[in-house]
Amino acid sequence: MEQFRALIIGSDINAYYLARCYHEFTGQKADMLALKPRGEKPFAYTRYTKILNIKYIEDFWDEQVFLNEINAYYEAHKDEKILLVSSNETYGEYIAKNQDDLKEKFYFNYPSVELQRTLVNKELFYKTYAGSVLDLPKTVYFDVKGDTEIPEDLIYPVIVKPANVVLFKHITFKGKRKIYRLSTKEQLEEVIGYFKNSDYDDTLIIQEYIPGDDSHLFDAVVYMGKDKKAKLCSFAQIGLQEHSPRMIGNAAVIINGYSQFEGVDAQIDKIVEFMENIGYQGFAEFDMKYDERENKYKVMEINARQGRCSYYITPCGYNLIEILYRDLIENEDMPFARVDKIQLETFVPKSVAKKYIVNEEFRKKALSLWRDRVEPLRYKKDNGFIRKLLLAKIGYNYKKAYKNFTWNWD
Repeated sequence: MEQFRALIIGSDINAYYLARCYHEFTGQKADMLALKPRGEKPFAYTRYTKILNIKYIEDFWDEQVFLNEINAYYEAHKDEKILLVSSNETYGEYIAKNQDDLKEKFYFNYPSVELQRTLVNKELFYKTYAGSVLDLPKTVYFDVKGDTEIPEDLIYPVIVKPANVVLFKHITFKGKRKIYRLSTKEQLEEVIGYFKNSDYDDTLIIQEYIPGDDSHLFDAVVYMGKDKKAKLCSFAQIGLQEHSPRMIGNAAVIINGYSQFEGVDAQIDKIVEFMENIGYQGFAEFDMKYDERENKYKVMEINARQGRCSYYITPCGYNLIEILYRDLIENEDMPFARVDKIQLETFVPKSVAKKYIVNEEFRKKALSLWRDRVEPLRYKKDNGFIRKLLLAKIGYNYKKAYKNFTWNWD
C-alpha cells in the first residue's frame, strides 16, 4: 500500500467514522478540518479521540475560508498524496465547484456541482427524476416566500421537509425538525408558519404518507467509481430511527443484507441503472421506504455523499477509505459487488432497541445479532477514559430522547 494522508472535512458522526476507517486501514491518524462553533462546544463525536488530528476554524462554512484552509494544508503536505473527503453536502459542493484547481492537489471523487444540486435540493430531485427508473412518492411543493394557499386536495397525514437542506442546516428557528409527519391542515399551517417566520426562504416538500413503521425504512450505500461505473451497493433494513426532533430520519438500528420484503435485487438493479445513467461519481446514500400498497421501494431522497449510518459497509468488507484509495490512488479495476453480508449496526443501547423497535420479527433478528454488532462511535483502539465517559453520556441521552419524544408512523 502506498502511503497517503486522509484530510476529512467536518466533525460529525460521519466524519468520525471516516477517520476510524482510515485508522483501521492504515493504522495512522487522519487529519480533520472543522467549523469552530460560536458560543457552543464542538460536536462530541470527534472529541477526546486518539485517531485523528483536528483543527477548528472560524467561519469555515464560508467558501473562501474553506479554500484558504485546505490550500494551506496542501502547502504543508504537498510532497504527499492526500485523499480529500467531506462529511456533508456543503463542503462536497465546494470541492466540486473548485475541482479544476483542487484536482491538481488532492485525490477525491465527487460529481459536478450541477448534478449534486439535482440530488441535494429535494425540489430539483423530485422534478428532475420523476420519469426515471426510480419509484418516487407523490409530491407537491410550497414556496415559503411566495405561496399562501395550501392545496385543498391533500390527503392527510402528510410528510413535510425542506427542499433546500443546505440552507436549512445553517439556520435555527422555533419548531425546527428535519422531517414532519402532520395529520391535519391546521398542523400543516402551523409548520408553514414556523418556516415563514424564519430565514428559510425556499420550497417545502409536501409528500404522500407511506404507511408503515420504522421497519419499512431502507438504506443503500452505493459507490460509483471515477469511471462513473457502479463498484458496490449495499441494502439494509432499518428497524428504528432516532426520535428527537432534530434527528428524525436518521437510522438508529439497521441490519445490512436483511429485508422482510421482496424485491431487493431488483431495487439494487434500479439504483445501479439510475446512477450510471446520470453519470454519478463517488459515494451516495439512498433513503427509501417500502410501500406495501404497491410492493415498491420508494426513494425518499439521495444524499450526495456517504450517509451518517454508512459505516456498516466497512465490517462487511468494504472499508470506505480503502474503496477510495483503490479507485483513486491505486487506479484499480474494481468489479461490481453487492454488499450482502448480514451486519447489525446500532447507535443506541440494547435497552432502547428492545423497548422501542415495534416490528417484533426485526427486533428478534437485531437482538440475535447483538453480540457481533458494530457501533460507529465505539472503536476499541480509541477507548480512552474520557471518551468512554463521553460515549456513556451519549447513550444516556439516547435513553432520555426515546423516553421524551415519540414518532408515530401510524
